[in-house]
Amino acid sequence: MRFSLLAVCGLLAGAIAAPTAHSRRHVVHERRSRLPANWRRSTKLSSDAVLPLRIALTQSNLDRAEEFLMDVSHPDSPNFGKHWTSKQVAETFAPSDETVAAVTQWLLEAGIVPDRVKQSQSLNWLHAEVTVEEAEALLKTKYYRYTHSQTGQAHVACDEYSIPEDIQRHVDFITPTLHFDAKIQAPKKRRALDEREIDIVKRQTSAIGHDVQPGSAHAIGSPGDASLPKKGANIPFSTVLTELENCDVSIVPSCLRALYLIPEDFPAHPNNSYGIVEYTPQAYLPDDLDMFFRNFSPALVGKRPTFESIDGGYLQTEVEDFGYNGESDLDLEYAMSLVYPQTVTLYQTGDSVEGASFNNFLDALDSSYCTYEGGDDATQDSVYPDPYGGYQGPEDCGGFTASKVISTSYAYNEADLTPFYEIRQCNEYLKLGLQGITFLYSSGDYGVAGNGGQCIDTTTGAYNNGTSGMFNPSFPGTCPYITSVGATQVKPGATVTQPEEAAESVIYSGGGFSNVFSMPSYQASAVKSYFASHAPPYGPDRYNTSQTSRGFPDVAANGVNYVIAIDSAFSYVYGTSASSPTFGSVITLLNAARMDVGKSSLGFLNPALYANPGIMNDITAGGNQGCGTPGFTAVEGWDPVTGLGTPNFLKMLPYFLSLP
Repeated sequence: MRFSLLAVCGLLAGAIAAPTAHSRRHVVHERRSRLPANWRRSTKLSSDAVLPLRIALTQSNLDRAEEFLMDVSHPDSPNFGKHWTSKQVAETFAPSDETVAAVTQWLLEAGIVPDRVKQSQSLNWLHAEVTVEEAEALLKTKYYRYTHSQTGQAHVACDEYSIPEDIQRHVDFITPTLHFDAKIQAPKKRRALDEREIDIVKRQTSAIGHDVQPGSAHAIGSPGDASLPKKGANIPFSTVLTELENCDVSIVPSCLRALYLIPEDFPAHPNNSYGIVEYTPQAYLPDDLDMFFRNFSPALVGKRPTFESIDGGYLQTEVEDFGYNGESDLDLEYAMSLVYPQTVTLYQTGDSVEGASFNNFLDALDSSYCTYEGGDDATQDSVYPDPYGGYQGPEDCGGFTASKVISTSYAYNEADLTPFYEIRQCNEYLKLGLQGITFLYSSGDYGVAGNGGQCIDTTTGAYNNGTSGMFNPSFPGTCPYITSVGATQVKPGATVTQPEEAAESVIYSGGGFSNVFSMPSYQASAVKSYFASHAPPYGPDRYNTSQTSRGFPDVAANGVNYVIAIDSAFSYVYGTSASSPTFGSVITLLNAARMDVGKSSLGFLNPALYANPGIMNDITAGGNQGCGTPGFTAVEGWDPVTGLGTPNFLKMLPYFLSLP
């Protein structure tokens, strides 16, 4: 229920023996160690100048978030498919009545009465116009004007501020204080981890000693990004093999339809949608799409995805090369072909200078995420307007509608980012899952090693050349609230009617166990069975052997020998970059079938898939070598190579139609 500030007045009127502003013990909430580069402090502000004070409040009910998600996602729940509205999500996780009342009481004691205080529509902020004199008394600080030596830009800030000790747990951070414009990479307040998260971090192994590099999060999509698909040989058109008996050497859309029994021209539903996320400078070439469609999906010639530009995202054509066009061409050529005539939306994210991160994309879907737990990390996420001369518009914060299924073919190493950063982002996938959105991420192409084949030195914690060391799991693949997709291949010399095996040609399916996230309840039985019957022959010097951590991937799809049109030629490509949009296409068609009979989208898939693994094609051959080991092995049931297996549309359809 939304908490009204009018109700605060009643609570305050009834408050007795509350501490006064002068009797409370104040503690430093944030302190600056040094000024950002090129800024200098100049004049003291006039005491009667007016400041737009904004207080970010801590959220509530996060400890019950997984319970809420399972309630709408588990097939045994009477509330399966009864997804929440964004308003329900906002109100459920909004600051508690106690938090709003406590902070408002504190402001009142300082002479800032409730009718001067407004709560934001997202419920996470309190706003008040205050004088510098009021702000300095409230926060026990001094405000100054700061000037940027290169641009002349002025900013109001302080060097530290304090708040009452009993108020601290209710406040994430306050502006304006230390927080210069995010373009200057201002420090941000981070909430303390709760006991469960502390326990998870204590169990973290692979990131110990690893130096997290600034900018890693928004480097995705750059031509050197190791999570991009791998290019094979060019193929003269006259030698492209389209017959089903050749699917062991050339995967085309008809092969995938035969492998997974995917129907062609499945009836569309107007409310259905499939989203593909790309990060600039990755961009498709229209001529490539038409070249592919002309040969494999004639009805799509001349058709394009619905285009959504986030943070200056655009279809760059300055450079035409596999490193710039391969990912987007691959994703769209197959996604559009497999789900036609369903709608496909392209979320083109980031400008050509900074690019973007997964957080930047999530900001555009959910305005509350822009500020949740201190907002994005300016050392990792792109900031807009672009301080380096790119997109000069404001950062997109809300305003974009999430499609029912969203596939992303990029990933980080889990050790590339801090546990706080990953936990914060993972909670957002949970909240979007509550609203009926399915998120799929590729699991990686280097087996148990990280992007580029990197493993982690057991002594220093640093990355090595991949011939030894600890396994390097993928993120967001290890987030328990997304569906992680590994890779398979048609066995050499086999047909599409025979079982596939784990990908072992050019790529190896990413998989393993998280060092950050604990095992979700929906996965517990499958992972327990895996360890009971197929315990890996490695110790804790190789991977997290606790048997209490999240295993990945969840599912798999073919990722080897895809034929794509790229830069006006045909070429083979390899990667879980192909597997994720293929699996997402199947879910998009299942959504269409459910919507056609008046049912909801599937939303978060994993609980239903793990509860009925028989709807999948179990993969029991192949492995995912890396770090100088054979890695894990595909076995009967779930395994950390191909998950539960590949999709079987004709089994999945009646199952998901039978659910509410």
